Amino acid sequence: MIDQLSDSLHKKPRIRLAALLSTPLLWLVVAYLGALATLLISAFFTIDSFTGNIVQQFTLVNFQDMFTDAAYRNVVLRTLGIAISVTALCTVIALPMAFFMAKIAQPRTRKLLVALVLTPLWASYLVKIYSWRSMLEPRTGVVDWLLGPIGIHSPGFGISAVVIGLTYLWLPYMILPLFAGMERLPNNLLDASGDLGAGNWYTFRKVIFPLIFPSLVAGSMFTFSLSLGDYITTQIIGGKLQMLGSVVYQNFSINLPFAATISFIPVTIMGIYLYLVRRSGARSEEHTSELQSLAYLVCRLLLEKK
Repeated sequence: MIDQLSDSLHKKPRIRLAALLSTPLLWLVVAYLGALATLLISAFFTIDSFTGNIVQQFTLVNFQDMFTDAAYRNVVLRTLGIAISVTALCTVIALPMAFFMAKIAQPRTRKLLVALVLTPLWASYLVKIYSWRSMLEPRTGVVDWLLGPIGIHSPGFGISAVVIGLTYLWLPYMILPLFAGMERLPNNLLDASGDLGAGNWYTFRKVIFPLIFPSLVAGSMFTFSLSLGDYITTQIIGGKLQMLGSVVYQNFSINLPFAATISFIPVTIMGIYLYLVRRSGARSEEHTSELQSLAYLVCRLLLEKK
C-alpha cells in the first residue's frame, strides 16, 4: 500500500507539493495571518474608560483620533525619516563593501569577510544596543574619548543615536544581498566598459547599478521594514524620542484597540513600499532569486568552514 501511495504521489507532483507545503502554510495562516487579522480587527473597537474592558462595537473613533492629532502625524514623519535615513546609510556603506568582497578580495579573504559580516548576527540584539548606549554616553563614552580631542562629541541619546544604532543592526542585511548580486555580476562587462573608455562612475551607473538593483531592493526591504517597526532601540538610546513601534508598545497594555489602529500605519506604509517596488521593475521573481542566492551563499560558507 505504501508503494502504491508513493507511486501515485510520484505521478502527481502538484499533490506532492501541496502535501509538502500544507503544514507550513497552515502555521502561517493560523499563527501569523490570523493573529495579524485579529489585531487589525480590534482597531475598530473601543475601550471602556471605566472598566478598561474592550467594547466590541464597530467604530472609527480610533482612526479619527489618530488622524486629527498632530503628535501622531509627527511620529509618522519622524519614523519614515529614520527608516529612510537608515536605508540610505546602509546602502552607502554596503555598496563599496559588497563590491570589494565580490570583485577585489581573494577567495580566502572573501570567505573571511563574509564570516565577519555574519558574526554580528549571532550576538544578542540587546547586547549590541546596550553596547552602543555605553559608547554614545556623553563625556564618558568611547565616541567622546576617540573624537572629542578633534572637536567631535557624542551625539548623545536621540534621533542621531537611533539612526546610528539601527544602521549598525541592519547593515548585514544590506551587505549580503548586494554581495550575492555582485558575485554573479560578469567580470567581462566591467572589463568591456573600461575598454570602451567609460569612467568608474559611469560604469557604476550604467552597468553595475541596473544589474544589482534587485539585490538593492531586497536589502532595502529588510532595512526599511525593520527600522519602521523597531521600538527597543528607541527606548534604549532614543532618549525621549518616539517612533511608531514605541507608540504601539506604550498603548498595547492600556488601550489595545488604539495600539492596533497605530499598527495600521506601518502595515500601510510597507504595502505602499512593496507596490512601488513592483512598479519599479524589480519583480518578485528577482527578489526570490536574490534571497535564494543569499541562502545558498550562507550555506556554502558554513559547509566550507566545516
